[in-house]
Order: sequence, then C-alpha cells, then structure tokens
Amino acid sequence: MNILGIESSCDETAAAVYTGNGLRSNVIASQAVHEQYGGVVPELASRAHHKTIWATVQQSLEEAGISLDRIDAVAVTQGPGLMGSLLVGLCFAKGLCLSRGFSLIGVNHMDAHIYANFIDDEPEYPFVSLTVSGGHTQLVHVLGPFDHILLGETRDDAAGEAFDKIGKILGLPYPAGPEIDKHAKGGDPQFHDFPQAMLDNRFEFSFSGLKTSVMYYLEDREDRESFLAEHLSDVCASVSRAITEVLVKKLENAIEHTGVHTVVLAGGVSANSMLRARARQMAGEKNCQLHIPRLAYCTDNAAMIAVTGYMMGQRGMYSDMNLKPYANLAESR
Repeated sequence: MNILGIESSCDETAAAVYTGNGLRSNVIASQAVHEQYGGVVPELASRAHHKTIWATVQQSLEEAGISLDRIDAVAVTQGPGLMGSLLVGLCFAKGLCLSRGFSLIGVNHMDAHIYANFIDDEPEYPFVSLTVSGGHTQLVHVLGPFDHILLGETRDDAAGEAFDKIGKILGLPYPAGPEIDKHAKGGDPQFHDFPQAMLDNRFEFSFSGLKTSVMYYLEDREDRESFLAEHLSDVCASVSRAITEVLVKKLENAIEHTGVHTVVLAGGVSANSMLRARARQMAGEKNCQLHIPRLAYCTDNAAMIAVTGYMMGQRGMYSDMNLKPYANLAESR
C-alpha cells in the first residue's frame, strides 16, 4: 500500500507518504502567525491550514517520488484537536478520496504519537507508552496493535501545557517548551525544589500546581528581572526536573504494574532532553528496552499519521465518508 498521511490537528499543516518500503516523505508547514499571541489562535490556525494544505500535500508527493494516482488510501487525523483545524484536513482528505476513489482512514492523533515509534523501529508487544504532548499526558498499556488499556492521564494541565504556561511566566517566546529545554541544559536542576505533584497516585498526573508555584516563587521577588537575568537557566532546569521526575516515576510504576520489558516515549514532550536522559537511565535500571522517536517524529507531523494509517490499512481498519472529527479525547472512547 501507498498511504498519504495528513495532519492538521493544531497549528502544523503536514503531509507524508508511507509505503511498503517505509517512510518516503514528511513535510511540515509551521504557522508563525501565533507567536505574537503567545499561543495558538484557533481561527487563524484553520485559515492557515486552508491556505497551505494542497501545497503541502503536493510537496510530500514530489519528495516521495510518487504520483497521486499511485496512492491507495488517505490517512487523516480525526482528533483530538482544534475542531476548525481538524475539519480542514478531514474535508480535504474526503475530497481526495471521493474524487480519486481512494480509501479513507481516520487516525487518532494520540495513537499516532505512540506508533511514531514504528517509523524507524519495531517495539516488541506488549509495552507501556508514556505519551506526553501539549494537550495530553497519558500512560497506556499497549497489548498489541490498537489494543490499548489507559492506565492514567492528567487531571488538569498536560506536561507540555505546563512547560508553555511556565515559559510565558518566565518571559520566553512561544512555544516555550523547547526554550525551557534549551536554557535548562546550562542550569542547575537542584537550584530550587519545585513541587512534584500526585506522587501518591500511581498513574494519574497533575501539573497545574507547578505553574502556580513558579508564579508565586517569582512574585515574591522584588529583584525579579535581575534574578531571571542571572538564574533563568537554573529555574528552567529546576522546572524541567520537577516535571521529568513525576513522568519517570509514573512510568516506573506502570512498568512494575504491567510487568512489561519494553517502554516507549511519545508526543512532543518526548523531545525534551532531560526526559530522554532520565528515561534511558530508568530503563537501564529496570532492564527494559526503551524506544524514543526521532525528534522530527515527536512533535505533530504527518509521518506518524501515515505509518499508523498503514498499520490500520493492513488490518482492514478503514473509515467511511461519514467520518466526523472530535475535539476531545473522551469522544473517541
């Protein structure tokens, strides 16, 4: 099969081609318009998707060296995500399928983050996935292809959301997660002991209190500007440690609970250097195989949609033209 993957769940317009020989292309058109607002503006995001989606698909086909006539199915993000953005990708995919006779495959965005690990590798089932992104933080027990048990998730802010909100408090540009990671590399993780929430719960997460703690920590300082000028890297490293230690502790709990010997990281926050390092350390201590996607496949991209669509197509998991988008993960269950 030759699969065209389309991703438009948030502010990245992306297209990719995946075939029996593996990934052939992966094109991402980012939207710089949101930087001035410090976050994604849904209406602007959907407009930008509408303007760029056809050019992005064309580029992905050209880079793959495959004509549109050779595509067998279109895999498209069904949700979760911003409803307007999802509609652009889904309507475009349906139009292609109707006009060309392609099969349609609706893909769960969070599943796709997990199966991004299969682009370059093949984790052994069963495994536990720590899926951490801007909108979701989950622990998932993956028994087999598309056979999942949700062990736990965040009760409020996701890890990526916490990074972005704390970055805004620190005066960092959006998206702040990569900025915090960059500054943290030169800082002292032990500089300040920020709270690590819900360690008494095995699989659930909470990061809203950390954001509040950082805000109060800086509000109490009359020398805030000069303090951050001198210690920004230390604060970023301390924030990263607070989030990372919770994530790794919960992942360790999931390994012990399920008895698996394979773990994977997934989602945009899996690009965080401290998390990757601590996960490797923990996996070594637990004698587990650890799989982490390449950085290009951690954040939102169409390669993960295409490979997931390929795996679904192999199992006959096709969709019909009544396929509808869903904004919230709960709607997919």
